[in-house]
Amino acid sequence: MSFATRDGRDWTPDYLISIDAKKCIGCGRCFKVCGRDVMTLKGINEEDELVDLDDDEDDEIEKKIMVLNDQGACIGCGACARVCPANCQTHGSGAAEAA
Repeated sequence: MSFATRDGRDWTPDYLISIDAKKCIGCGRCFKVCGRDVMTLKGINEEDELVDLDDDEDDEIEKKIMVLNDQGACIGCGACARVCPANCQTHGSGAAEAA
């Protein structure tokens, strides 16, 4: 799928497809630059299960990572990839891949 910028130049969105939990350091930089709630911060407990972050379970959290929250809201701007120090994201140009 190809689109145009405001002045008519060709632009192809690069949608966020996945986040590698093994590489993600949970820094939150991608979350801060995304204004569309595509990602959210989760915890991984001792059993390697994803858990919501709340005060009651903080003792059981082994690691915090970013996970996809609303993949369909991604507009393919690529801001998250540019700020990620861990290079843990996979992007693709096809809208079908992101759905």
